[in-house]
Amino acid sequence: MFGVIQFIRNSFIRLEGFLYQLFGFIRKIFSQIFGFLARIFGFTQPGYFLESDDATTIKRSQIKQPTETEVKVTPETSLNPRRRPDPKMDYFRKMAQDMKKS
Repeated sequence: MFGVIQFIRNSFIRLEGFLYQLFGFIRKIFSQIFGFLARIFGFTQPGYFLESDDATTIKRSQIKQPTETEVKVTPETSLNPRRRPDPKMDYFRKMAQDMKKS
């Protein structure tokens, strides 16, 4: 019985290896075809996907000039902190004051 199970496992491993090699061969063929077409149509040039300098200068010249000055509002900082003081920090403050006195 163990020999049959081992035979089935080995068969699946061999089938997997065969399909891996087959699909790798098919992938290689497609990559060569599409690579050839890309070279023919010029898609392999490094600046193909970048915008030309003319397009960027047009965009720069169309930048909206600010006509109104924006009023910047700075929030007022309150002197009273909203958070309650941490009692652990009091311990460290006292320790720092003691070290400063020494």
